[in-house]
Amino acid sequence: MTRRHIFVALLLPLLFSLTAFQTGNPDPKEIIRKSEDKLNGKTAQGTMKMTIVRPTWKREMTMKTWSKGQEYSMVLITGPARDKGTAFLKRGKEMWNWQPSIDMEIKLPPSMMSQSWMGSDFTNDDLVSQTSIVDDFDHKLLGSETVNGMDCYKIELIPHEDAAVVWGKILMWVEKNEYLQLKTEFYDEDGYLVNTMLG
Repeated sequence: MTRRHIFVALLLPLLFSLTAFQTGNPDPKEIIRKSEDKLNGKTAQGTMKMTIVRPTWKREMTMKTWSKGQEYSMVLITGPARDKGTAFLKRGKEMWNWQPSIDMEIKLPPSMMSQSWMGSDFTNDDLVSQTSIVDDFDHKLLGSETVNGMDCYKIELIPHEDAAVVWGKILMWVEKNEYLQLKTEFYDEDGYLVNTMLG
């Protein structure tokens, strides 16, 4: 190999990396990783509202959440009045439910993990799932869209065949500067939209 060939061989990878940088096509997996790090952190707390929509009725529920990494989390229902004070504690893959109406704590058995969580489309197992949207999915950058006036990456997540997930596809909108997950849509295996989460 001549000196010129060696120079070209060393220069080409650099040129390709510079071209990729200049075209501004970020790695969608890295975007998801950064957004998960931002969402989870070492500890987190928040206030959330969930709207459950059915053909003949609609129900809203508010809650406070606390978490420490992926291992520990707690959800306290703050509304409506009939559910207020109900709490869920997660440690690893185990989950407990506190029912203030009967002043009792219940450890959820495996047989209850596939049941609906608080009447929603989420299951109890969803709350303790160890599935990683970083490692258990393929990621594709679909482009950019605006959510609540903020410029976002729109990313498609398709689960690996061996991933233990119920979703056929996830669409996620991640804000470009702070990597906040502003919107997430969950689709079943037939392509129907089942859940929408807004950040």
